[in-house]
Amino acid sequence: MISSAIEALYIFNQHNDSILEHVYRSRPASARTILPLYLAHGTPRPSVIYLPNINPQTTLFSLVQPNLLFLVPASSDTEPLFVLEFLHRLVDVLEDFLGAPLLASKIEGNYDVVAQLLGEMCDAGSVCNTEPNALRDVVDVPRWVDKLLGGVGLPGWAPYHSERIVTFRADDNRSSSPALLPSGGLRPPLANPAATGPAIPWRRANVRYTSNELYVDIVETLSVTLAPSGRPLAAFANGSIAFTSKISGVPDLLLTLSVPGGKQAVEKVFELPVFHPCVRLARWREKPGEMSFVPPDGKFMLAGYEVNLLPSTNLASRTIKNLNLPATIEVLTSLGPTGSDFEVRLLISSLFAASSSASSSLSRPGPASRGSGKSTPFFGGGGSSAAPLLQDVVINIPMPEAVRNITELRASRGEAQFTPADNIVEWRISTKAASTAGSVTLRCTVVGPLSEDDEEDMGTGFRFDAANGEYDEKEDAYQSSTSEPALPVTTKEQHEQKDARKAHMNAPLMPSSASASFSVKGWLASGIKVESLNLDLRKSRGLGEGVKPVKGVKYLTISKKGLETRC
Repeated sequence: MISSAIEALYIFNQHNDSILEHVYRSRPASARTILPLYLAHGTPRPSVIYLPNINPQTTLFSLVQPNLLFLVPASSDTEPLFVLEFLHRLVDVLEDFLGAPLLASKIEGNYDVVAQLLGEMCDAGSVCNTEPNALRDVVDVPRWVDKLLGGVGLPGWAPYHSERIVTFRADDNRSSSPALLPSGGLRPPLANPAATGPAIPWRRANVRYTSNELYVDIVETLSVTLAPSGRPLAAFANGSIAFTSKISGVPDLLLTLSVPGGKQAVEKVFELPVFHPCVRLARWREKPGEMSFVPPDGKFMLAGYEVNLLPSTNLASRTIKNLNLPATIEVLTSLGPTGSDFEVRLLISSLFAASSSASSSLSRPGPASRGSGKSTPFFGGGGSSAAPLLQDVVINIPMPEAVRNITELRASRGEAQFTPADNIVEWRISTKAASTAGSVTLRCTVVGPLSEDDEEDMGTGFRFDAANGEYDEKEDAYQSSTSEPALPVTTKEQHEQKDARKAHMNAPLMPSSASASFSVKGWLASGIKVESLNLDLRKSRGLGEGVKPVKGVKYLTISKKGLETRC
């Protein structure tokens, strides 16, 4: 039987020193035993590792952050996605309470808050509450005044522990009963959540704002692979809908999305959708494209989805033109008389070039526009739905390891450089340079290992003997009169034969692919748009009289080496 429980949590800093150990249930392997076995695996280490050589046999789940390492051991069969999702939720909660980025010093300085969070999020191994808004109503967070008074020894709030490494067990029951403080006093009991807490678990109680604002940010990440002929092999867009709610009371919202093809195509466009618990799934199933929800307070991830940009039925329509990409890449190899040159062409679509009408960009509504009640799109930093703008273009061209150097990097726009340590040619094109539609080219010359022809070209008739430290005359440097006469070969034929040999040797030195990274503000590859965002005044509570929230929508498409061309 597969278990759905967390046995223990171990947190290590960037030096692999244990800073927190929290045991929920049973007797899992200690952090001192597990860490060397985890580090014994080569990088990149998988998120799930089976350790059969310890007692008990353990499955180790891990989450690596820039400065921290989270490990969860499991001695019984456990659902992997359950544990990994708990770790991601834990990091989000810690960042919400302690601040981002999450550092070891922040955890060490707030052991008391971390202990309460671990006890509230997971009770005896059973995950129960992972919503930051609900946790704020039950977790006692000290004020900065209390910390200052406690630091100088005056009466006030005091932390539970001061040791560098703290071990907590589930039977401590710190979050639900009074606990003794190090000073000997009793910690004030927390307020009863049933009396003052929110009826909705993901939204804080008594939320009040002087200015009411609602923002929708839709971000899509491209993943497109093109064949050498330019025909798309695969094209996907992974989207996320981030929502920012700064509105008083308990609002009830209705977000309506539209896609190309009408409402009948919503289910086909939205593949593998995932929703925040606040979304009413019955409404989405009844009317696809409509999300009815009571939002959490602040910024949260409302939904995620995946879109297949290529039609699955009509193979003839799978062309690069139908994708309507902001830019495409072409790679031409083995150019020049010796086949040592290659050329990369970036084709920028005219739909994503800057125009004079798009020079004045829209921004988020300011204080003067608050209370208008109108839906105002915003696109910070240039680019709008009417005139999307291509920005931050970077072309990466991986080279074979045999390439010794790249010379004569000639770019029609932007700057290019070759990094021998990584064997990558990086071509950066500024936003201004990418604002003109058309073709942008980069031509490079490859230098590979020294060949016999190169040694002959560089030869002077003498060879250096490293063993004796002397120069020896080459045998073929001067021909004697008794040697057999060579067949007559013209100079032109000699050059052609030499160029053919060099072209054959340079063929393996050509790049096999090129990828593009960029961002486009005001455009989504899937064509999804926000049709409306309405506030249901009948179902909402505690809004106040005459509340008309300011609304804003932003679209963003990014490619992190997601547009790849094979050659």
